Amino acid sequence: MRTIRSNFYQNDDSSCSFTSSVPQRSGCVSENLTESVIDMRLGQLASKSNAKSVKSDSETEGFLDISQAFSDFSACSSDISGELQRLATLPSLENALVNESGNGAVCEPEPCQGFLQRENFSTEIIESISPEDLQPTVKICIDGLQSPSIAVKRSAAAKLRLLAKNRVDNRELIGESGAIPALTSLLRNTDPWTQEHAVTALLNLSLFEANKDRIINAGAIKSLVYVLKTGTETSKQNAAGKKDALTTLYKLCSARQNKERAVSAGAVRPLVGMVGEQGTGMEEKAMVVLSSLAGIEEGREAIVEEGGIAALVEAIEDGSTKGKEFAVLTLLQLCADSIRNRGLLVREGGIPPLVALSQTGSAKAKHKVILVDV
Repeated sequence: MRTIRSNFYQNDDSSCSFTSSVPQRSGCVSENLTESVIDMRLGQLASKSNAKSVKSDSETEGFLDISQAFSDFSACSSDISGELQRLATLPSLENALVNESGNGAVCEPEPCQGFLQRENFSTEIIESISPEDLQPTVKICIDGLQSPSIAVKRSAAAKLRLLAKNRVDNRELIGESGAIPALTSLLRNTDPWTQEHAVTALLNLSLFEANKDRIINAGAIKSLVYVLKTGTETSKQNAAGKKDALTTLYKLCSARQNKERAVSAGAVRPLVGMVGEQGTGMEEKAMVVLSSLAGIEEGREAIVEEGGIAALVEAIEDGSTKGKEFAVLTLLQLCADSIRNRGLLVREGGIPPLVALSQTGSAKAKHKVILVDV
């Protein structure tokens, strides 16, 4: 067994100690870890834990499978939230962290990377520890989010993401401990790995109802829209972060006031742009969010103003089966009570693809096409 040394929280020559209380956060959080100090803490807790682990709420375990919340929007369920299998398919840490300049310089490595790679081991540990015992570990992670080191921030966000993956009581603990404002600030971080972990951590936390208000109050809607507007298509981390940003935005926009906030924050323009990005895996999710925003007048006006009707017509012509259904549903909302929008639909060449869809589309699509009265 390797000897594990850590100065994760260390003042002068004092070593880190895990007692019932957490020491005051030092002025400098070191990233020079040979192994995760949090792993050590979790391992200690798991070894003394009995079989009273709290089971996940079965209604939230299937990501966003919340009492038919999506109905037709089932394609918007997350494909990455809290999931670590994807990490096994990524390039090695050294290769992944080579900076974009191509000069071979390696960016600052993430500490505690082993914690993320040992999925089965770590999940077993987390499932066997009570929230009371996890509280010091959560505190360490929250302090890590405020570290000057990008690597420590990234690692802390990743661990909170995993802790919030399955257990309702962990989501409650993390939300009550004050992690949400710090995670929200990381949505604007320029490191795509850190941004992705923060987005998905917030998404997992949003599955606990009381955390939604905390996420809103932290100003997350504007920051989520920022995630949608930024990043490069070639970055796996940016793409993954955007997908979970879309899903988080959809969840938060179940309330009318939050729809208004999203529209005011400029969400519609990047969403319309994503509808036209066929094959990225984001077009269907973007249409789901657009359909939600089309539930208010401000949303419908913004969608039309940003060229949404043309983008939706194109999705009916060239999109996937599900994408066509979502596009028709959104057009139905835009055109139901607006002669002007129906005229725009005709002008954008929407009638031929709608007729074709009514003949060859899925049963759901055919039914929705009938309802679009043009």
